[in-house]
Amino acid sequence: MRADPYTDYLARFQERIGAVAVGGYGKWKGKLVRKLNPAEFAIKHDEFEKLRLHYEKILERGDTLNDALTKLLRERAAELLIDYQ
Repeated sequence: MRADPYTDYLARFQERIGAVAVGGYGKWKGKLVRKLNPAEFAIKHDEFEKLRLHYEKILERGDTLNDALTKLLRERAAELLIDYQ
C-alpha cells in the first residue's frame, strides 16, 4: 500500500516547522513557506514529480541543465518541504 503524499507532507510540516494552520506560514531553510490545503498540495506535488522526472532524465542522458528548471524544481521542493539535492 502506498502512503498518502499529503499525510506525509503534513507530518513533515509539523516536524520541520511546527503547528501552523492551513494557509499559515512558517520558515524552513531560510524560506517562508505556506501550509497548503489538499487541493493546492496536489497541484504542487504533481508539478514537482513531473519536474523531478524530467530533471532525472536530463541527468541520465548527460544533457545540459537549464537554470530555470533547476530553480523551479528547488522552489517546488521547498514548498513541499522536500530535501532535494
